[in-house]
Amino acid sequence: MTREHVRVAVIGSGFGGLGAAVRLRREGITDFVVLERASTLGGTWRDNSYPGCACDVPSHLYSFSFAPNAEWPRTFSGQRHIRDYLEQVADVFGVRQHIRFDHEVRGIRWDDDELHWEIDTARGELAADVVVSATGPLSDPKVPDIPGLDTFPGKVFHSARWDHDVPLGGKRVAVVGTGASAIQIVPSIQPEVSRLTVFQRTPPWVLPRVDRAISGPERWLHARVPATAKLRRGILWGIRELQVGAFTKHPDELGFVEGLAKRNLGRAIKDPALRRKLTPDYRIGCKRILLSSDYYPALAQPNVDVVASGLKEVRGSTLVAADGTETEADAIIFGTGFHVTDMPIADRIKGRDGTTLAEAWSGGMEALRGASAAGFPNLLTIIGPNTGLGNSSMILIIEAQLTYMADFVRQLGRLGKPGGRVALDARPSAVKKWNARVQERMKRTVWNTGGCDSWYLDANGRNTTVWPGTTTEFRRVTRRVHPEEYEVLRTGEGELPTGEGVPGARRSGAARHGEEAVR
Repeated sequence: MTREHVRVAVIGSGFGGLGAAVRLRREGITDFVVLERASTLGGTWRDNSYPGCACDVPSHLYSFSFAPNAEWPRTFSGQRHIRDYLEQVADVFGVRQHIRFDHEVRGIRWDDDELHWEIDTARGELAADVVVSATGPLSDPKVPDIPGLDTFPGKVFHSARWDHDVPLGGKRVAVVGTGASAIQIVPSIQPEVSRLTVFQRTPPWVLPRVDRAISGPERWLHARVPATAKLRRGILWGIRELQVGAFTKHPDELGFVEGLAKRNLGRAIKDPALRRKLTPDYRIGCKRILLSSDYYPALAQPNVDVVASGLKEVRGSTLVAADGTETEADAIIFGTGFHVTDMPIADRIKGRDGTTLAEAWSGGMEALRGASAAGFPNLLTIIGPNTGLGNSSMILIIEAQLTYMADFVRQLGRLGKPGGRVALDARPSAVKKWNARVQERMKRTVWNTGGCDSWYLDANGRNTTVWPGTTTEFRRVTRRVHPEEYEVLRTGEGELPTGEGVPGARRSGAARHGEEAVR
């Protein structure tokens, strides 16, 4: 079969995918495609259109450094403005022409003879030298398996698949979950529903959301003196960098912030019984700290009930909590998060020995510098294992990974010979060493010691989601590819000895770099 062949195939058109497309063009690479399963771009900011949807990172930090936006309307922007920004990025940087909409990736298989990936999409097949998976960890909603849910006569949907055709006015609505989406949904729909029941397994720590409109003079200044917007971004970034030590090394220092959160709760919730339900029993920061100034006031309204227990069973229109509480509902909204540590795309990627990425990660996700998994040559993951952040902007991590991606493609160009193909496969020893150091550092972080069960942890209790350091550190360890950490493969030649064709490479380099990078 003759397949269309491209140099790079990017999966997904959210921040990661669009960022990869822009970076590839800036590197002079135009032979690439962006495969998007939907009919429009935007990733999670397209999918999440629920009432009140907004970012909990300041706008000037939650944007690309190479594409500043002087027209952000608020300090924390809503979903519509972020999606508009992504549309603008696609047009300004000329990457829309590379996006293939309605091209859901059904399967990806590595061809060890041709040293390329064979990709099966909903619109046909193609081959690519390099695959960049930018599907993101917040792309596939997770709905718990609730006995009897199929007997519920009303509407059921996840927050990331909001059904805008369902009128909630005057209805009895149940919201399952109290994460970042739920605390935005609850105050948005509370005034219109007749009864709102919130099923809460674990109360979150909530701090006030210090949001305001960005004034016209501020926007004027940022547009005409770009250095002021850059300074604003730098200050926002610096504050968060200074906070990292408390999360990663000294969780006990978070007591002051915990006190602020308790005072915030006490001011809004006067009922002692309700306040007890809403008071967490774990260290602040163990789960992501949530920002809202209207969540607690909404819960205090007379038409809201908080059930301090998870949803256990559904009997027709009756919802039964784990503690036996029963309530009637006309609609159920799940704010229960996403497949983060078990990303569905991993089931569709088959590596060198026919093993899927999901099978390779059955004991927990792990990848060299958050990007490369052993046995999956020329596959790079944007927002891969242990690249998440607990207190800052993921765009900073994405841009660091794009730098790594760019150098990866450059290395392939340097190693290539006329008429042949070349691939880089992460050495198992390098992956193991990298992850051992990351997990060693993880032991003292608040995410591991804070006493909570968060979505950062996989089924084995390992934190395979968060980066246990600053964004400065992550940028440093991903600024270039260390060829010694990879096996070099060529068509017809098999594996080359370590360092062949790589100037300056040394056999001992992988161990040295792997240890120093996460020290």
